[in-house]
Amino acid sequence: MPPETLTPERILEATEEVLRRYGPAKATVVDVARALGVSHGSVYRHFRTKAALREAVTERWLDRTSEELSVIVTEEGPAPERLDRWLTALFEAKRHKAGDDPELFATYMTLIGESGGVVDRHVTDLEAQLTTIIEAGVGEGAFHTPSPATTARAVFDATGRFHDPCYAAEWSRPEIATDFEAVRDLILRGLRG
Repeated sequence: MPPETLTPERILEATEEVLRRYGPAKATVVDVARALGVSHGSVYRHFRTKAALREAVTERWLDRTSEELSVIVTEEGPAPERLDRWLTALFEAKRHKAGDDPELFATYMTLIGESGGVVDRHVTDLEAQLTTIIEAGVGEGAFHTPSPATTARAVFDATGRFHDPCYAAEWSRPEIATDFEAVRDLILRGLRG
């Protein structure tokens, strides 16, 4: 049977496993190549540098959240309900990433610190998704705001405690769900004017 074709996706999957096993300080491109059964030169044909590989892994990780949330943005239904689901899904996604695999989450926290452009693009995408929902709410007459984009940034900032990884230590506290619901409900009431 011929060997499986080396693709960027296979390399990223292997890199994620290597990072989980060794952590960002010790993981090398040689480790990734070894896990794939190829030379490190084969990995470099797809990713020019170790930094490019690490950035691609970080982007892939962040994109998973964006893709999950984009489904809510395009769903049918009233904008207030979609905003409620979107904010809840963002909080749950981030909380699960931190709690379900703390070692990999710590690794990604290191990688995120190295990949500012990737993080900026992720935040821009999330704010654009929020803007789309808020614009729909204005169009429905459910939300009242003169600038949906400015409001989206404000909503994103106001909910930072529930999605910004620097607050991850708080996400396992028993009262965090109640705190989230209070902020989410306040935002929804405020948008309804």
